[in-house]
Amino acid sequence: MDILSAAVMLFLIMDPLGNLPIFASILRHIDPKKRRRVLIRELIFALMIMLLFLFAGEWILNFLSLRSESVSIAGGIILFLIAIRMIFPQPGGVIGLAAGEEPFIVPMAIPLMAGPSILAALILLAHTDSSRMMDWTIALVSAWAVSAFILMFYKVFTRILGEKGLTAVERLMGMVLVMISVQMFLDGIANYLNKSVS
Repeated sequence: MDILSAAVMLFLIMDPLGNLPIFASILRHIDPKKRRRVLIRELIFALMIMLLFLFAGEWILNFLSLRSESVSIAGGIILFLIAIRMIFPQPGGVIGLAAGEEPFIVPMAIPLMAGPSILAALILLAHTDSSRMMDWTIALVSAWAVSAFILMFYKVFTRILGEKGLTAVERLMGMVLVMISVQMFLDGIANYLNKSVS
């Protein structure tokens, strides 16, 4: 997997367009003067958490005695479930969270930006080829930057695309994510079978 493919995959998993309505709902209850500061803070928290999992992924796998095949299969299943929710939206969005008080890490940083699916994908990337950590970092930061840009201007994108446009784009992204999740699942099964036979 090259840098561009990894960045696109991570961007799809972050699903900024799908999160737009949820972010807007959460930010609506915050003082307008604080909204941008809160959003920037939560986006930075999300990036720090994702970088932590990217660089600590190998250690986490070793500590839990997990094989890369397990992460690939589990990541594929989680991605598939997220993708299904993107294709068939439910009230409250993909995660199903309601608006609340001013957020602090939860729910905007975790699980909306840095959810279990992207953390599993980052661990898998790090474990697949630990010699390319710079490539994976560039891919992650690129995907995060595009997602952050979309979320920072959530009012503009919501106004341009409209509710139906956002739903259509989210379903399209969900279809692509279904294919990625199935491939990840099949790769995990294939690697497990190959190692079992050998």
